[in-house]
Amino acid sequence: MADFDPDHAWSLHPQVAVRPEPFGALLYHFGTRKLSFLKDRTLLEIVRSLDEQPSARAAVEAAGVTPAAAEKYIGAVGTLVDSKMVVRRGSS
Repeated sequence: MADFDPDHAWSLHPQVAVRPEPFGALLYHFGTRKLSFLKDRTLLEIVRSLDEQPSARAAVEAAGVTPAAAEKYIGAVGTLVDSKMVVRRGSS
C-alpha cells in the first residue's frame, strides 16, 4: 500500500463492475480479469461513495464507521488500490 494515501481522492476503476451480494459484493475487473470479494455491506457503501467524497477517509466517515473501526476499512480500500480495483481519481 505504498502508493495509497487515504487523504487523496479515489474512484472505482472504470473497468470494474460491482455485483452486490448478501455478504457484501463481488468486484470484477474486466481489464485484469481479477475478482475481489467485499466481505460486508459497509465496505460496499464506502467503495460506491468514493467518487462522491474528497478522500477515502471521508468515504469511510460518511459511511458512519466509528473511529475505532476506521483503520480496518481504510486498509481494505488500500488493498483494493493494490489490486487495481480502485484508482486515484483522475488517473485511470
